[in-house]
Amino acid sequence: SSGINAEYGALRRPYFKSNMAKIKAKELRGKKKEDLLKQLNELKQELSNLRVAKVTGGAASKLSKIRVVRKAIARVLTVINQTQKENLRKFYKGKKYKPKDLRHKKTRAMRKALTPYERSLKSAKQMRKDRLYPMRKNAVKE
Repeated sequence: SSGINAEYGALRRPYFKSNMAKIKAKELRGKKKEDLLKQLNELKQELSNLRVAKVTGGAASKLSKIRVVRKAIARVLTVINQTQKENLRKFYKGKKYKPKDLRHKKTRAMRKALTPYERSLKSAKQMRKDRLYPMRKNAVKE
């Protein structure tokens, strides 16, 4: 049975613990945008170096690091975009018009529905009908 496990181990993708600590999104949120952009450029540079190493036949540890760096880049970009959108939400809060991506999605039917004020409006003809022909009041004997 040890032979099967040995073969299986050879087929599996090699896993190496990266020496670079995993970047946490929580830590990134406190940073300024300039710092984030600087870090993003560093990560992109590192990724290009790793890709060169991959082509030239680098160590397995470098190959496994490509995935870590790609995920780190994604995290930095996510934090940048989220903070940008949050700032836009603050800017447009209380304003009459907002960009479409900041409005509530709901459903198309809900967005197109009449407002309570529009629902309560009556035409001149309807008001005349209501005045001339009020609801009949009937007293029922028992």
